[in-house]
Amino acid sequence: MIDAPYLLFLGDVENPLDAKTATGIAHWRKDACLGQLRLPGCRADTGLPDLSVEAATRQGARTLVVGVAPAGGQLPQRWLDVLEAALAAGLDLASGLHARLVDVPRLAGAARAGGRQLLDVRQPRQPFPVGSGDPRPGRRILTVGTDTCVGKMFASLALTREMQARGLNASFRATGQTGIFIAGEGVCVDAVVADFISGAIEWLAPANDPDHWDVIEGQGSLFHPSYAGVSLGLLHGSQPDWLVLCHQAGRTGLDGMEHWPVPSLEECLALNLQTARLTNPDVQLLGVNLNTAGLTQAQAEREMAEVSSRLGVPCVDPVRTGVAALVARLMD
Repeated sequence: MIDAPYLLFLGDVENPLDAKTATGIAHWRKDACLGQLRLPGCRADTGLPDLSVEAATRQGARTLVVGVAPAGGQLPQRWLDVLEAALAAGLDLASGLHARLVDVPRLAGAARAGGRQLLDVRQPRQPFPVGSGDPRPGRRILTVGTDTCVGKMFASLALTREMQARGLNASFRATGQTGIFIAGEGVCVDAVVADFISGAIEWLAPANDPDHWDVIEGQGSLFHPSYAGVSLGLLHGSQPDWLVLCHQAGRTGLDGMEHWPVPSLEECLALNLQTARLTNPDVQLLGVNLNTAGLTQAQAEREMAEVSSRLGVPCVDPVRTGVAALVARLMD
């Protein structure tokens, strides 16, 4: 268990997208957050109060959460002084990075000395079988994307909330560290050995009642050279009945690999449907989740209308419009 309240550590990241863990926790679990801790040069901002370790401890913080996810998932040496100080001040330390806190001698020693916990949420706590591909009861929605960091987790959480508000039996299934911090459980699929990714998702979203919906958080993109493998395993293990296609309006180059072009919505949809049909031949597109953060209201409305007309499905932005149109289509 990760004790709240949290102090969110943003380090000195220059790319705000690298702080998506902190941003997601601050949005969906704001009640559990006291503030953020940023080092000089940090260009990310969750909007929470800036607090030092000492100030946060005085206000009752229980856990310092490493809220960044830089490429490669490593823990920079320059952060260790602050993390060690947090342990010495009486805070637990939680992280979703690939690099494990327990493998850093300074942090392991400080945790032992102070009787504090090091919580590596990315590490699977149980073995998984290989995927079977066998049909299973229950209904499932998977968010997929043209790129990484386009809003798949946000769309999944918004869908789950709207479905529950309308009386549907729906569960959010976290597949990344941020989702696990928000939901309290899940599987970081990019930390699962490749052969077992689809089996891990079959375990995460198992056979269920016919009217139960699992809303499964997508990861990466079939078009991203770095992350396509995990996206493929998710598609096969989810056996989704519906896909929600996620895209950031105006993005032309892939995150972290800007020389690679972002695929068109049509190209991305076609490959995702073709791939998903291996384990569910009846999979369909539910709608499009469009991140319009860089557009004006008028531009966003025009873009969503144009996408909806092109693909013949609802197009929403969870922040501007909510996702009611997608859920209404489920209930038709």
